[in-house]
Amino acid sequence: MTELPLVAAALIFVAAYAWPILDPGLSQTWRELCEVLIVAVWVVFAADYVTRLYLAPDRWRFVRENLLDLLIVVLPMLRPLQLVRLLTVVSLLHRHMSVSLRGNVLIYTAGITVIMLLMASLSVLRAEQDAPGANITTLTDAFWWSLVTVSTVGYGDLYPVTGTGRLIASFLFVMGIGLLGVITGTLSTWFVQQVEDDSDKREQKADAHTQEQLRELTEQVRALRAQLGRTAEAAEPVPPDRPEPAP
Repeated sequence: MTELPLVAAALIFVAAYAWPILDPGLSQTWRELCEVLIVAVWVVFAADYVTRLYLAPDRWRFVRENLLDLLIVVLPMLRPLQLVRLLTVVSLLHRHMSVSLRGNVLIYTAGITVIMLLMASLSVLRAEQDAPGANITTLTDAFWWSLVTVSTVGYGDLYPVTGTGRLIASFLFVMGIGLLGVITGTLSTWFVQQVEDDSDKREQKADAHTQEQLRELTEQVRALRAQLGRTAEAAEPVPPDRPEPAP
């Protein structure tokens, strides 16, 4: 019941977080409105976390399995991580599609990548656009830098000059290596599974052929037995008639 409202709240958060960054000349009134919306979204997600914690049968297990949600609620500096809630959209799509585990991994990986690039681009632009000597001053530059960084290419044409920007870059380094590992592992699993499937199909065909041959041999043995039985009956000598007793 809460998935769609949380998705809407996450989209509102994206708009409120991105608007002041993309429009540096935004009036103070609108900036304050954006801050109010960000705080309101934080309250919504905090209420959602508390409610789920209250309803959880095992609360300690719930806390352990939802540490990111807890950090988002407890640490205001991590409020931008509420964008992770956009993965709820991917979850909703998954419920209406029948896909394999490998397909799930690819879907979630793609969703995480897009959200991570969007958040990193906005965050680094917010940190860099007014810094002295900054070279990341537009959204296109920020997105290009995020894409190059997360892919571990690192051309060096754009780079952060602030501490916050470098912290974001460190985060992208780690996530990029992890994403490459996930993609590589998924493709490797797919190739191995294809080989195993082909091998299983060949074995099934061979087993089916063997079973067919066994059935044919069984029928031939039965026919030979029947023929041998008839031949034996035909070759059996007929006993002579007994002489009639004397009167």
